[in-house]
Amino acid sequence: MVTIVDVARHAGVAPSTVSYVLTGNRPVSAGTRVRVRESIQLLGYHPHAGARALASSRSNVIGLVLPLREGVQLPVVMRFVTSVVTAARRHDMDVLLVTADQGAAGLRRLAHCARVDGCVMMDVGLDDERLPVLRELGRPAVLLGHPAAVKGLTCVDLDFEAAGARCVDHLAELGHRSIGFLGASSAVYARNTGFAQRTLAGFSSAAMRRGVASTAMPAEPRYDSVQAVVGTLLRELPRMTALVVHNEAVLGWVLECLRAEGRRVPDDVAVVAICPDELAERLRLTSVQLPAEALGRRAVELLVAQLNGQQTPPLTLLEPNLSVRTGPHR
Repeated sequence: MVTIVDVARHAGVAPSTVSYVLTGNRPVSAGTRVRVRESIQLLGYHPHAGARALASSRSNVIGLVLPLREGVQLPVVMRFVTSVVTAARRHDMDVLLVTADQGAAGLRRLAHCARVDGCVMMDVGLDDERLPVLRELGRPAVLLGHPAAVKGLTCVDLDFEAAGARCVDHLAELGHRSIGFLGASSAVYARNTGFAQRTLAGFSSAAMRRGVASTAMPAEPRYDSVQAVVGTLLRELPRMTALVVHNEAVLGWVLECLRAEGRRVPDDVAVVAICPDELAERLRLTSVQLPAEALGRRAVELLVAQLNGQQTPPLTLLEPNLSVRTGPHR
């Protein structure tokens, strides 16, 4: 079946532009109108009445729900905000950023707000209290995260469980038999946040499968916390030759603290991080990329598809990509 996205691709315009031509909600140049109508005719596109009614009432605004609560690192999440805003502009849509931590009640108010057509929701917990509201309302929405149950939802995320396992497998293949894990802040784990819990689960299961000695600890975004965690890991794992870090905000401090303990990176301790490529390249660390741009773009594409009456998959997971930047030191 031909969709509005097919028409937009054929005409070389955004799907929202096709909607404007069909509904007349916004002015479109004569040349673009002709091109879109030619594509509609050539492809045999027939918008159903419900889709036309939905398009005619759109505000062309996406609500980006990002509660700024303890443990949320602004430099990290702003990469995702930027990717969502950039992707939305490609579809001629604006973004309303909602940062208040109002839980299910706040999400319900946003869903009934005429200013937004749908929402992208971040900082998703495995058992997030907002999920029953999303299922109940049935409004267009995409989760940038992977809860425990995805039925009735549309979710997109990095496969963090596979990412944690990939780090261990890489290090085990290099011969490391004692590997530490330095994770996010304790508040992130206390909220049962999906990305943190899944990474830890993947790390732990891979360590068990590989017969690797391991210890995992959270770290707060403070130098003294990182210093204490690194010291504890070295005491609990006296033969530790590798460390997986899933807390990009403290990566620089981790390297400083290892040096202060007399450990050279990567000769004495190999460090593998889950973080953006540019940070790993600057610090010369092997890493699993945190693909904020790809995740934000895919979330917006899925939301636009919902707005255009298309079915979307409940879960889209991006495969982790590990980039090796250091030699096989032990």
